[in-house]
Amino acid sequence: MATCQQGCTPAVRLCQKLNRLKTFDDDMMATALKRCLSTLDLTLLGVGGMVGSGLYVLTGTVAKDIVGPAVILSFLFAGFASLLAALCYAEFGARIPKTGSAYMFTYVSVGEVWAFLIGWNVILENMIGGAATARAWSGYLDSIFNHAIQNFTETHIMRWDVPFLAHYPDILAAGILVVASLFISFGVQVSSYLNHIFSMISMCVVVFILVFGFMLAEPANWSQKEGGFAPFGWSGILAGSATCFYAFVGFDVIASSSEEAKNPQKAVPIATAISLGLAATAYILVSTVLTLIVPWHTLDPNSALADAFFRRGYSWAGVIVAVGSICAMNTVLLCNLFSLPRIVYAMAEDGLFFKMFARVNPITKVPVNAILVFGVLMAIMALIFDLEALVQFLSIGTLLAYTFVAASIIVLRFQPEKKHSKETSSTSPNPNAAPSPAPSECQNISEDSEELKQYESFSDKLQLVERQKIRERRGAGQLKAHWEPYLGRVLGNCEPGEVVALCVLGLLVTSVSFCSVLVFGVTQLQLPSWSYITLLLIFSLAYVLCLAVIWVHEPQTNTKTFQVSALSKQKRLSYPFFLYCVRCHLDRHEVFLFLFSIGTSGSTYSRRQYSLQCIPYDEAQSSNLD
Repeated sequence: MATCQQGCTPAVRLCQKLNRLKTFDDDMMATALKRCLSTLDLTLLGVGGMVGSGLYVLTGTVAKDIVGPAVILSFLFAGFASLLAALCYAEFGARIPKTGSAYMFTYVSVGEVWAFLIGWNVILENMIGGAATARAWSGYLDSIFNHAIQNFTETHIMRWDVPFLAHYPDILAAGILVVASLFISFGVQVSSYLNHIFSMISMCVVVFILVFGFMLAEPANWSQKEGGFAPFGWSGILAGSATCFYAFVGFDVIASSSEEAKNPQKAVPIATAISLGLAATAYILVSTVLTLIVPWHTLDPNSALADAFFRRGYSWAGVIVAVGSICAMNTVLLCNLFSLPRIVYAMAEDGLFFKMFARVNPITKVPVNAILVFGVLMAIMALIFDLEALVQFLSIGTLLAYTFVAASIIVLRFQPEKKHSKETSSTSPNPNAAPSPAPSECQNISEDSEELKQYESFSDKLQLVERQKIRERRGAGQLKAHWEPYLGRVLGNCEPGEVVALCVLGLLVTSVSFCSVLVFGVTQLQLPSWSYITLLLIFSLAYVLCLAVIWVHEPQTNTKTFQVSALSKQKRLSYPFFLYCVRCHLDRHEVFLFLFSIGTSGSTYSRRQYSLQCIPYDEAQSSNLD
């Protein structure tokens, strides 16, 4: 028996190392990077990451092929789903002002092995998404000049017909990535200024589209003669929501920049909410204008806005739209190249990647090695690879990252608060001294003695009731005192937070199982009606049971940073799965990611897939930074 225990010891240690959590013992605001980003800077970063060329192309694609004029509702539902995910990132970014985004959030709450997987998942997403954006930028610019660049490259340089490779080397796409990487390596302020310029130009173009578009609007384009407002019904609206969801995935660049923000506890939540609101408003209003200018079934999915103005006789407006589209793609490209090296830097600093990428330039205060190396790798991908096959798998990575962040929020909310070593070392310097009673015990003794006196006023009685409520409140991750007599024998012996973590895993499993049976139960699985209904009931009850078990535990209550209120955090885990399964059910040929063409060059663009021990932030330090 002893031999068996000794043999299992290495495996147990390995599991403990794989699941260890990252802790922060020092000041959370201490960093080798430069904290210089304000709330405005973070807001424009978020707007630049979300309002890309999808505003100019995605709206027409979804309106014509999936939804019709009801694309407005699709963007509204997708914006609400994105808000739930964005609030998770905002809470983490305010509570843990460190770079790394989903990687860091998973590391501090779930474990090292899961953080390693999520980190590489986010890196690949950003690399492929950035390369696809560069190829889209190149294709759009080439289409303006009648494909002169493509024709010259194929004629004088080379052309090949190899699977997974592009038909010709896209030198322009690789060049723009190298140039953008050089600008970003000059420092965070240079990156912020460039993003400000391109974002402001893009927003001015959007304002022009709205003002001029509403002047040309014809309400008859929503009439029954043209097919009505929702020609594809609610199924089309929900399918469009699943596609439009990926138009908002750039908000995590704000959380990735939290280590370079002056006051992340306030700036990150505010910037996330404002940028997402601006992006959703822009998408909804532009969709309204687009479907009112021309009938929805006549839209050109490759260049809907420019073609709509051209057909109304205002070809000069198409030039303005082209300028706005190029500036919008520049902002997406900058945000992509801005967040990717910081995730690599965070992994290298934790020892999960090469240490050379953790070096910060002493002058620019940015990880120059990570910026240049991964910028060149991204340029090579854009130069030779046909990214359509790889881009189709990006949405599953986005779904995985969002799900882990939402799950990590719940797990972290119910983790017991750990005390700092400084506090424990300063309590009793003499080990031979008699142990003094804990402060909580002294407080209980004094409160018990106070209860014995005669209370003469009503306010004294209210104070007594409040003290009793505080005394009944237990630590985070433990059963609430009210439920201890009923569930104490079953759940009382578990470690604080352990039951909640298992229930979060149960939420994930039941969500996936419920959606899988709902979508594939009748068709692919060919289940009988009684079996189909039984499985749905079982998974529904299991889901509700997991929520109930989480509810009977005490959450953390004394955190001073931003927390999501008036929202059910658990619902965020199921809603993306629901949209994803509706999308699979209605269009099985585009299971993972929508692709759309820009211009007539045939180049494709994928919407950017961006995809503890907490020390409360000192409010005095916050005022000094401001």
